[in-house]
Amino acid sequence: MKKLIALFAVSAVASTSAMAAVAISGTSSVSYDDNGSAASATSYDADLSIVGTTGGTTVTLGMDVDAGPTMTGATMATTIGPVTVSADMFNEASIGTSSGGNTREGTAAEDTGVSISLDAPIGDATVGVDNSGNVTISGTWSGVTMSHTSKSAGDTTTASAAIAGMDVSVTNKAGSTTWSLGTTVSGVALTLASSQKVSATFGLAGNTMTVTSIPVRASAISVAAATAADRGTRAVTAQAAYATVAISRALTSGATLAATYSTLDDSLTLKASVAF
Repeated sequence: MKKLIALFAVSAVASTSAMAAVAISGTSSVSYDDNGSAASATSYDADLSIVGTTGGTTVTLGMDVDAGPTMTGATMATTIGPVTVSADMFNEASIGTSSGGNTREGTAAEDTGVSISLDAPIGDATVGVDNSGNVTISGTWSGVTMSHTSKSAGDTTTASAAIAGMDVSVTNKAGSTTWSLGTTVSGVALTLASSQKVSATFGLAGNTMTVTSIPVRASAISVAAATAADRGTRAVTAQAAYATVAISRALTSGATLAATYSTLDDSLTLKASVAF
């Protein structure tokens, strides 16, 4: 009887392993910055991502290992026929992304909650409705990918296409339009954005070199945060135009070594990083 119970337990574990899958990935880096005329500094970063999948359900956990460690994300997504249910169980209180070299920029509203959406294909288009009442129509026609989302905070329309070897992307959000162009000329990848930010990436003696020109940027509007300093829009001080030159090389050890020079503060940063 005991052998039968043990055999059943082993079978149950084997069955669970066969149905579910867990994948662990992460990144790690160490940086040395001479900070120009200021005192030099060394910093490091390590992050982990754990993704568990069983059937049509996926759970994703993010962790910042060097800061505590602390959780950076926790989501669960599943599908029920044409209905997708996504639960965000962690408030990232993020500070947005930087588009011009500033370290903090953009709005960071609290983002926990459950989203329920219905995606229904109609011809070449897909119509989606989520629990906030936002309606999105997306699809690709004649090589042009377009998406339009109608919502109370302001409609958003995006369009992207490859035209004569050039990647073109245009976004209109609540009446404000931004665009970017990307192409490759003689092995050099060039990008130009409506913010007047220009970058060029090319190979150099087995290395990858990226030259970026960043224009003068206006400061962002500051929004007071009652509960935490990193919630809401961060105040961003305007910066003068500057340029960066970054050279990176993949090492046989699996790591990548990069050196970045910035004219903003006449600084040189050396960074060793690895992804797994």
